[in-house]
Amino acid sequence: MGAASRPVSEGTRPGPSRLSFSRDAKVIGSQLRPVVGRIADPLVNRLLAWGVTPNAVTATGTLGVTAAALGFFPRGSFLTGTLIISFFVLTDTLDGAMARKRGTSSRFGAWLDSTCDRLADGAIFGGLLLWFAGDGDDLVLVALTLFVLVATQLVSYMKARAEGIGLTCDVGIAERPERLIIVLVATGLVGFGVPDVLLDGALWLLALLTTITLAQRLREVHRQAGSAPA
Repeated sequence: MGAASRPVSEGTRPGPSRLSFSRDAKVIGSQLRPVVGRIADPLVNRLLAWGVTPNAVTATGTLGVTAAALGFFPRGSFLTGTLIISFFVLTDTLDGAMARKRGTSSRFGAWLDSTCDRLADGAIFGGLLLWFAGDGDDLVLVALTLFVLVATQLVSYMKARAEGIGLTCDVGIAERPERLIIVLVATGLVGFGVPDVLLDGALWLLALLTTITLAQRLREVHRQAGSAPA
């Protein structure tokens, strides 16, 4: 499998079943965020001085991720695609920092950010699906990647729909940062020359984690809906 072996809101407290790697990722992320912020601060100031808006940065980052994922992954160029995607994913930190610097935030900006996240995620897994359906030549992994693509979109939809009816749905073993780390690390390493089985395993792991997350969110919304007044 892969290029080397085939032809060319108010949240609820997370439940106890959340795995330690997910908790560790959040702790590490909270520790690194100030460091990343200090590094990015000059760029943030420069973009604001040029009149660039946070929404423009959000849209540009999404276009970059989408173009890289659909341009490189279907051809098996995993390392190049991953490096470009990782670069544009950093705009997730820039647009928020820019909004805070400007002292402005908007419901449209929050909606745009969430919508663009869905588009970017779909492009990443869609690019992998096109690889497996083409030169990757593996129908099992086509089906697996399609499942992961749909399941990750459903994970996000469940939260948004719950909030739309006045509930919360912040639980889950694998949220977006964890999913991105798993898939991008795997694709990048395979592109670097690590055996292709790593990407296979990453997709199976994502399928398992997203299934568990769906079940956790279903249970949480059911619990809240059952205890809410009619």
